[in-house]
This record gives sequence, structure tokens and C-alpha cells, in this order.
Amino acid sequence: MYCDECKQKLASVHLTQMIQGQKIEMHLCETCAAKKGALLIFDQDNNFSIPQLLGSFLGNPHDFQELQPVNNQAVCPNCGTGIANIRQTGKIGCSECYSIFDRELEPTFRRISGNTEHVGKIPNRSGENILLQRKIDELKNQLQQAVAHEQYEQAVEIRDAIKTFEKDL
Repeated sequence: MYCDECKQKLASVHLTQMIQGQKIEMHLCETCAAKKGALLIFDQDNNFSIPQLLGSFLGNPHDFQELQPVNNQAVCPNCGTGIANIRQTGKIGCSECYSIFDRELEPTFRRISGNTEHVGKIPNRSGENILLQRKIDELKNQLQQAVAHEQYEQAVEIRDAIKTFEKDL
């Protein structure tokens, strides 16, 4: 079977994922799989990486992006942590690393945890404000949709609900 991308080399990487009940298969050669960043479990030195393994299970088959070339020798001047170490372990050295490695961290976080935004549990005691803010954001999206569809009566109701929630916030 030949590679689905280049259609020249034999496919040696076979990906099968179930997304919302739909089976998605990709057959790639090693070169195309590396270019796509497809579920690579081993780093360049052939060392096994737990964060890469876990991140591979959470990947999105519709969002394969080419890996951006990055200087793997880059080091944080504050703590001395290198970007290669962050990619391998998934651990950030200090708060400065976030600003120094800004562009490199987003794909790393997406690979490791499947997302770049926290959407986990909310604490019972102090999570009320977070829930209110999420509800306000959801209502603002609904308001924009109502205005776009010229449903002005519904938009007025949504606007009033937003004002009520903002007072509580």
C-alpha cells in the first residue's frame, strides 16, 4: 500500500481513529508521517517519551500541522531549561519559559494534552465566578447569532440576561 500523501513510497505508518462514530484511516510513509507530526512516540534520539505517547492518543486527525522548525538548543536564560527538554518531559522550568518559548509551547501543549486551554473540573467552593463567566460568554455568542439572523426580540432577551449575570459577577 502506498502513502496517501506522496503516493510514491510504501506506507509504514497506519493511523486509525474513531471520531464521533466515524472511522478515519491514514496510511503514510515515514517521511510524510514525520512532516505531518503524526503520532510520533519517539524523539530524535529514539528515547521513549511518556508525554508524547499520551499526547498521541489525544491528537486530532483533522488538524495535522507541519512541525515548525525550532532551534532545539534554545535555553531559558532565567532557569536554564531547554526547549528540547520541555518537549520531551512536558515540564516547564519557570514562569519566564512561557514568554521565551511562547511560539514553541503551543504545539507542545496541544500534543501533550490535546488542548491549550483548561476545560477541566471547576472547584465547588470557588468556581461560581468561573461558571458565571462561561455562561456570559455563551450568551454573548448567542447574542451575536441572534443579531446575525435578525432575531432582535430574542437578542434583547439575551442582552438583558447578560446584564443580570454581569451584575452577579
